Amino acid sequence: MIEPPTFAVPSGSFLGIGRADAGAEFVIAGIPLDIGTTNRAGARDAPRAIRAASRMLVDGQHPHWWFDPKTMPLSDIGDLQIALGDIAASHALIERQAGMLSHLVAFGGEHGVTLPLLRALRLRIGEPVGLLHFDAHCDTSEDNFGQIHAHGSVFYHAIMEGLVDPRRTIQIGIRAPMPRDMWDWTLGQGVSILTAQDVHASTPDKIAAQIKGVLGPAPSYLSFDIDSLDPSCAPGTGTPEIGGLLSWQAQAIIRRLAGVKFVGADVVEVLPACDVSEITALAGATIAWEYLCLLGANR
Repeated sequence: MIEPPTFAVPSGSFLGIGRADAGAEFVIAGIPLDIGTTNRAGARDAPRAIRAASRMLVDGQHPHWWFDPKTMPLSDIGDLQIALGDIAASHALIERQAGMLSHLVAFGGEHGVTLPLLRALRLRIGEPVGLLHFDAHCDTSEDNFGQIHAHGSVFYHAIMEGLVDPRRTIQIGIRAPMPRDMWDWTLGQGVSILTAQDVHASTPDKIAAQIKGVLGPAPSYLSFDIDSLDPSCAPGTGTPEIGGLLSWQAQAIIRRLAGVKFVGADVVEVLPACDVSEITALAGATIAWEYLCLLGANR
């Protein structure tokens, strides 16, 4: 069979896969919600941009795991339904739809979409999960400018609702300005924080070992905010912060997480309108591809 050239790969689904079975073992879904952003809006357009950029990842197998995620029982069911202009109603819809899916890899949208995904996951597996959180921001504010479910409050609520185990939560790449009491509260809950400077001063092997030590053998979730990457690698995001991880660092860390029991993931905060030459969308697509290849290696 002759494969189509990269430019001819269908852009309407991730990796050009033609499967849309919601009952598949692994499911891709977009969540085009961004009404809880506090700076630049437009991440609602990210799911289709990430899907389009994923055409660069279909030319063969992963060069480390020698695995092609297209061979997995993987489908792309399109975008989940949201309630226009209503965060709480959208979260309820997202939770209900996600609860009917197996292992979900979601493309936001803003980071607030992670909260209903974690609610659904908590109901499905019956226990709090560990959390690997790549981000420039802790996202543990009790509220953002009076909006309790803005994108900077997601993990405050996840901890308070018992959706994640804070002692099995580790944040990677933190570097944005924040109130000192928020930093102290986050650490006080038992969350581990590795700043971007910590990552730069270390190696992927050591960072991955720390992550594995925190997550342990129980179920864990990956939430990857694209602004964890430096704006030179990901300019298309709503809240860019200088001094972030380079894309190779994030990629190298994820490749070293074999054995972690991941039960779901999301890639959020890609903002296509501020992207340059599709590099942010490609970064988001590649992180999702790396995650799927990691799952294949674990299997």
